[in-house]
Amino acid sequence: MSLASPRFTFFLAFIGCLVILALALYLEHVVGLAPCPLCIVQRVCVIAFGIVCLIAAIHGPGLAGRRGYAAGAGLFALFGAGTAIRQVWLQSLPPEDLPSCLPSLEYMMEALPFQEIVRLVLHGTAECAEVGWTMLGLSIPEWSLLMFIGMLAFCVWQFLRRG
Repeated sequence: MSLASPRFTFFLAFIGCLVILALALYLEHVVGLAPCPLCIVQRVCVIAFGIVCLIAAIHGPGLAGRRGYAAGAGLFALFGAGTAIRQVWLQSLPPEDLPSCLPSLEYMMEALPFQEIVRLVLHGTAECAEVGWTMLGLSIPEWSLLMFIGMLAFCVWQFLRRG
């Protein structure tokens, strides 16, 4: 198998997702940073992107299949980037303009319809605006946005490449 083959590059993208998730779990369980609702949505997007890439690596599709997998993975990367942008925006707001914190997920599951829970979680809360960790001057959602941009670039490359 060639290092530039679609099968191998999709597998590398899957490994990249495992590294991202390992870093997220490290920050949660070792550093002690609890993920906010938008962080959890971004994790789900990374997992979904990784699963699509793993399936593509196992399948080893032709041109049309590769483009389909790239488009599917790209949708997850696009949605993840959107939630990361939302969280970066929340972090830029003054404290008085932040949405209030949500009740627990257990309470919301008992009291609210599912679509309302999804709307509230995707809207973000004051806890999504907390900057608890930075590296090189960038917060976690800013790093997350950069990773999603990289995922989107990978998908565009997979979609457009000929070989």
